[in-house]
Amino acid sequence: MVKLTKRQKTLAELDSEKLYSVDEALATLRQYASTKFDETVEVAMNLGVDPRHADQMVRGMVSLPSGTGKDVRVAVFARGDNADKATAAGADKVGAEDLMEDMQNGNLDYDRVIATPDMMGVVGRLGKLLGPKGLMPNPKLGTVTPNVEQAVKDAKGGQIEFRVEKQGIIHSGIGKLSFDDAALKANFEAMTQAIVKAKPSGSKGKYVRKISLTSTMGPGLKVDLAEVEGA
Repeated sequence: MVKLTKRQKTLAELDSEKLYSVDEALATLRQYASTKFDETVEVAMNLGVDPRHADQMVRGMVSLPSGTGKDVRVAVFARGDNADKATAAGADKVGAEDLMEDMQNGNLDYDRVIATPDMMGVVGRLGKLLGPKGLMPNPKLGTVTPNVEQAVKDAKGGQIEFRVEKQGIIHSGIGKLSFDDAALKANFEAMTQAIVKAKPSGSKGKYVRKISLTSTMGPGLKVDLAEVEGA
């Protein structure tokens, strides 16, 4: 018989069916927080969609008002003035064919890849590398844009992408446990409202079926759907 640790026993005592308010969920996550590092707070939304169908895909961008607490690495494909603007805005790597070759050599340690429209001929050669990692620039997400300066600032300032997984679930970090409750609640509201507004035309029946909050080392807590407007 597997012997549970004291922490596991304590977590096991939680009511797995209880519906929490966001305030209650955050308080509980703090109660079980690790003292070794600053845990990420994550939201998971179970949606009534089947993303295998194009008209039920849920994907978009949202700016978290309190930021993510994470250093976002951004690569930009641009030339000339646009390259200079991207660098000034804080991009970690800016280039054209040289950046393409660097990525082909395995240097893909980026959270966001942005490109000006004229660079898509170069970026297109990286489809097999960037696509599986969710890094391929996309005009619908604002990552193919002539305004690379603003795109870099948005990425560095807390703008994140959300995308539904095969099982109809969206997982996303919304900040760190070191954030105060007001900051985390603002990010939770921004994230959940963006997903509610992104409801696809092919979604039938109940759209938002379940929401939970968790932290890196903490329990998964069910959030009352009444906490989310439009859910």
